[in-house]
Amino acid sequence: MQTAQHRNDTKRYAKCIEVSKRIRWDIDRDVIRGRKFDFSRKFLPDGLSLADRLDFLDAGERRLLSQVQGRTYANIFGLVERYIGAKILEISRDYWLGDQTALEALVRFTDEELKHQELFRRIERLVAEGMPAGYRFLPQPNDVASVVLSKSTWAVLALTCHIELFTQVHYRQSIEPDENLSELYKDVFFFHWKEESQHAILDELEWQREDGKLTAEERDRAVGDLIELVAAVDGILQAQAPVDVEYFVAACGRRFTPEEMKHLHAGVLKAYRWQYIVSGVKDPRFNELLGKMITPDQSQRIVAALGPVMQ
Repeated sequence: MQTAQHRNDTKRYAKCIEVSKRIRWDIDRDVIRGRKFDFSRKFLPDGLSLADRLDFLDAGERRLLSQVQGRTYANIFGLVERYIGAKILEISRDYWLGDQTALEALVRFTDEELKHQELFRRIERLVAEGMPAGYRFLPQPNDVASVVLSKSTWAVLALTCHIELFTQVHYRQSIEPDENLSELYKDVFFFHWKEESQHAILDELEWQREDGKLTAEERDRAVGDLIELVAAVDGILQAQAPVDVEYFVAACGRRFTPEEMKHLHAGVLKAYRWQYIVSGVKDPRFNELLGKMITPDQSQRIVAALGPVMQ
């Protein structure tokens, strides 16, 4: 049975290589193509920004809020890909003198993550050209990566799989169907989605492989690590959300009432939690994978920890 599973896994690694070669794209030739962002259009769709729920904003203000959130959305992806690339490079060591198909798949994964980091650095510079000065992105990629990589491999791969699965959901369900987004912004996440689709498969394979190595006690500690990582993500969102609201209000150039400010802060934090935590937690594929690895008691620990975020 194990031999048959190994053959099946090797086929999945090989398929990821084949697709990686076929869909390979270049930042300048395929994505940017000399274009600028269209600031007369939204960046993030309402299904992600939740800007349509803030009924005291007019259409132009909702568009601006989608652009502020969209800027942070791109920066968050650039941030997490720092640790993801490092982790995948680390676990590829297991295949150096072994399965060369799996090794190639993971090396390609790492190469694509490095490219994505460069893409999002380029996007930040392009967005900055068309938006008012004063935007700040607080978390630092190396600091965040150091915290994440200090946790167990099982927990890091769980978080990574969660991220790359919700990337798929965001594009297919919200970004791709919306015809009112900046064309360049939409294309950035189209090309990002194409490669992340393969990364999610590799995440799943490596997470399951890591799970097979653990004792019950090690897995229980790893669940605790995962809870701590999700709390760390939420800490980043709680820090960035008010900074983005401050920038949005300054860019609007009008006064908001105390009640409106309260709704702005709550609305942006809710949107960020939806984007980076809740939408992934609710993904059926992620739930299926996680559910096969943990006990009912461990599941309840996770549910309890997520309670405040899910509201």
